Amino acid sequence: MENKISTKEVFDAGISLTKEAAQRLSSVMEAEGKKGFGLRMKVTTGGCSGMNYDMSFEEHKAEFDKVFNSEGMQIYCDLKSYLYLKGIKVDFSNDILNGGFKIVNPNAERTCGCGTSFSA
Repeated sequence: MENKISTKEVFDAGISLTKEAAQRLSSVMEAEGKKGFGLRMKVTTGGCSGMNYDMSFEEHKAEFDKVFNSEGMQIYCDLKSYLYLKGIKVDFSNDILNGGFKIVNPNAERTCGCGTSFSA
């Protein structure tokens, strides 16, 4: 039996959070007075590998956003960024040396050591 990925799975690949990332984001939102906001995920140009991940909080989705729900949090992504972010998983670690948010991106051909820059 083959494990083929259907076309629907490729086009519907979401953006997800680990439990740890969702908890950390919720804490930051609350501290900033943005409880109930959604997480905006997008890609900007720049960085050592050509593209950067950008995360921010927004109260409402934009007209053409793709919207995902992971670990009880709404995630908004514009269509252009989604081309590079489909299927990613956002994690968080409290590790002293390598802590912070980590993005696992199956679309990235190369990632930078800083973890915030990639190329596709």
